[in-house]
Amino acid sequence: MPIFKDREYLRVELERSQDESLWMQCKACGELVFKRRVRENNNICPNCGEYFFLTAPERIESLIDEGSFVDISKPIVAGDPLAFIDSKSYPERIEVAQERTGLPSAILIAEAKMGEIPVVMGVMDFRFVGGSMGSVVGEQICYGMEQAAERKTPFILISSSGGARIQEGMYALMQMAKTAAVRERLARDAVPFISVMAYPTTGGVQASVASLGDIIIAERGALIGFAGRRVIRDTTGEDLPANFQTDAFAFQHGFIDRVVNRENLREELIHVIRFFQSTEKRES
Repeated sequence: MPIFKDREYLRVELERSQDESLWMQCKACGELVFKRRVRENNNICPNCGEYFFLTAPERIESLIDEGSFVDISKPIVAGDPLAFIDSKSYPERIEVAQERTGLPSAILIAEAKMGEIPVVMGVMDFRFVGGSMGSVVGEQICYGMEQAAERKTPFILISSSGGARIQEGMYALMQMAKTAAVRERLARDAVPFISVMAYPTTGGVQASVASLGDIIIAERGALIGFAGRRVIRDTTGEDLPANFQTDAFAFQHGFIDRVVNRENLREELIHVIRFFQSTEKRES
């Protein structure tokens, strides 16, 4: 798979992620909406305000300064350490995901600018095996954090993941410890780490690196939790609140710092980055 180095990739991927029809139906309100209008509205239904999924390229496109994108992802792909087979073999599943998404893995690591401020960001793509974190995704996140530490630029991680990748077993679970350890380097080097939880941020990703940001922001409508609602209910034997694992529940219980509407996310991130910059200047 090619490793893309310029913004042209974003334009091409945005086009290929859409089919040829001009209209789409919102599953929330049932209205037919013009696809171009939805895209121009940050993939939000213009009628009812319901969010559509964003691909990693679409997410990057909505956040960064125009013309500042450089893909710095490492040129690696997943191995098959367990020779795992379910309905298809693991290598076949990876190949299908690559063909369907146009991405080499479930995350893009990008160098860009936001508000003219250099940043390094990792953006997960749920279309790629549920955005799950295996050895490649863990390595990419660590590489992104290391690059941010070396460049002394903020690191932003935008999570959209079902958790650890079951096809890699313990290799996937070890990425929780690995990413948490490398995150410590950002702290030692006083490099800001901003974590953004999108829909969904669950499992091993939520339980590890996504919850370790200096600032943790949830996009409105995010699902945030470890195990599924039914599993927790059946395990504990307790009735769970109606808003359990919602963005509001996470905020009320102190798991996140703020809930932000998608259309305001770029401005919020720039505001947070500038806050860290001003703090550094006062301390220097």
